[in-house]
Amino acid sequence: MTVSPSKSKRSDPSSPAATVSRKRRAPQPAGVGETVTHSTVANPDSPFLNRELSWLAFNERVLAEARDQRNPLLERLKYTAICGSNLDEFFMVRVAGIHRQIAAGVNTPGPDGLQPLETLALVRERTQVMLREIERATRRTLKDLHVQGVKLTRVHELGKRARAQLREHYLTEIQPVLTPLVVDPSHPFPYLSNLSLNLAVLLEARNDEEPEFARVKVPVGVLPRTVVIGEALLLLEDVIAAHIAELFKGRQVLAAHAFRVTRNTDYEFEEEEAEDLLATIEDGLRRRRFGAAVRMEVMRDTPPEIVNFLQVRLRLAPEDIYQLEGPLGTADLMGLPVNRPDLSYPAYAPAVPDLDGDEDSGIFETLRGGDVILHHPYDGFTNILDFLEEASRDPQVLAIKQTLYRTGDDPRLLGALRTAAENGKQVVALIELKARFDEQRNISWARKLERAGAHVVYGVPGLKTHAKVAMVVRREAGGLRRYVHIGTGNYNAKTARLYTDLSLLSAHPDLGADVAELFNHLTGYAAAEYTHLLVAPDTARPGLEALLEREAMHARAGLDAWVRVKVNQLTDPGMIDALYRAAEAGVRVEMIIRGVCCLRPGVNGLSASIRVRSLLGRYLEHARVFAFGNAGSPEVYFGSADWMSRNLDRRVEVIAPVLDDRHRETFLSILDTEWADTRGSWELSATGEYQKLPGDFSAQQVFAAARHPA
Repeated sequence: MTVSPSKSKRSDPSSPAATVSRKRRAPQPAGVGETVTHSTVANPDSPFLNRELSWLAFNERVLAEARDQRNPLLERLKYTAICGSNLDEFFMVRVAGIHRQIAAGVNTPGPDGLQPLETLALVRERTQVMLREIERATRRTLKDLHVQGVKLTRVHELGKRARAQLREHYLTEIQPVLTPLVVDPSHPFPYLSNLSLNLAVLLEARNDEEPEFARVKVPVGVLPRTVVIGEALLLLEDVIAAHIAELFKGRQVLAAHAFRVTRNTDYEFEEEEAEDLLATIEDGLRRRRFGAAVRMEVMRDTPPEIVNFLQVRLRLAPEDIYQLEGPLGTADLMGLPVNRPDLSYPAYAPAVPDLDGDEDSGIFETLRGGDVILHHPYDGFTNILDFLEEASRDPQVLAIKQTLYRTGDDPRLLGALRTAAENGKQVVALIELKARFDEQRNISWARKLERAGAHVVYGVPGLKTHAKVAMVVRREAGGLRRYVHIGTGNYNAKTARLYTDLSLLSAHPDLGADVAELFNHLTGYAAAEYTHLLVAPDTARPGLEALLEREAMHARAGLDAWVRVKVNQLTDPGMIDALYRAAEAGVRVEMIIRGVCCLRPGVNGLSASIRVRSLLGRYLEHARVFAFGNAGSPEVYFGSADWMSRNLDRRVEVIAPVLDDRHRETFLSILDTEWADTRGSWELSATGEYQKLPGDFSAQQVFAAARHPA
């Protein structure tokens, strides 16, 4: 049944989660950690945690890695940069969305019982704290790096010779790029682009008038954020501010302070009304630059008249102004120009399994002998590229069909598809133009593939195609055979080195037939019937709910019943209700949810048999796996879909079963190892707090060591 808020009132939200176990293994108790995040409970009477507070709690867990002294110093700085980047996107999309709801007069409570105005107030309050914590962690790490010889220095700390070198560098390499813009009746307030770093300059008044405001854009992207002078690193905005008088000769500069603006980038368009989807997306990218401001970050010592001037021009509420000590825009510190391997994680070379057989028989013969599972980044993405490249050259291959969501810039992937098209093969590339923040790159890929002769399509109107699938059709002695790749991650060689994902390469005829049905549906809108695949938005939700209900039936019959889920996000109310129903029936549930989780675990009468953990580490945990006890005959699925409404209802997603018994055991073993992790794991309580597990057992280190034993 659907869980209602009234039911949760009769529950004890402070009760601990019941210990979950299954016959394979008995999980160890969580123990008591020293690090706890803020609560994600916004409404104690609701069975759902607040989505935005849960996201902020996730960023707190990332920030904890920046504070963890077990991590190398440059990696700790990267974690603070990731926190800043995460927060930027959170404001551009999630907070901007709340503002749009408020502007539209929406006052309907969300699943957690809060109205948009209430959520926005909590987000603003929590973000003020988080930004101060990010800059505190950044400053501490920079101080520790200084001791190790990596010196981020202020201009006034340089010696006389270094100052002279810096001035010469400024005049020749920086000042020619700068454009001072004074605001007066003949010069209107300039447009401030999203995430741009700027200097607000106050100039002495002319003719007994008010002091004048000027803006100088810090050209980050055109120039590096850091300037290198000898052994010293300086922030570009500090260098410009120190020489600001050079831009306003004859005028007295009263103040120059850095500030940064975040805008709404969650652009929507009416796809069904778009005659040319490519042109519509390009227009949307241009319009995204002009979204409403949702946040301004300023230096704490900025004069009030500058802050007020900017606030009025940007039409921001006082609560949307965040005054900080700096540096602003910590995401830019990700690329600090420092070559110090001793201050970073040890280099790791992924294993590359030999899939060509003992006699160089080729990957297709290997797959005819059985499925292949790859666990990235411990197994290299090279095998996937080899699969596509071999298909592009093989004269027996007739067609290659592939979905592309976030492609990156790897030339091998694009080259394989172009080669296949140029060799006369039927190449179908389903490119998702609406992949947020990757639209421009995907447009470029679409045009390059079209010029090579590939068939480029953009999917089903109204849906994003997020599935990760490829199919190769090959002529063989017994007739045509399909070879497929199904994964949890994008066809992106760069992120495949940074994210943990799972890949299946298979020649299984039923999987091949299902993937063929999928592509026919995506390109020709044909009705599709699947034997094994669960495909959103058609069969994934009912299929997953049926699997959960089957476990509940087993539990009510006294049979062994358990569920294990690993996803990035759990926010869909329907799936949460289904999990609550399973727990009420006695199903033991273990969930590894890296990011947002709106389910409240461990509540008596609601979710006492559900435990939720979040796993962080050197690599971003990105795989989605779903395992069901099935009364002693476990079934395992994996795929591209998180348990979010957008994934299950508004995207094309593929979830595939693991049909081979050996591989099924491999998947369950991976889940076992990750659940045992204590190095980067946090447990979610019924109070909405995440508590760090004590210990130093790292699942990621175990997986890496297994590929390269000592």
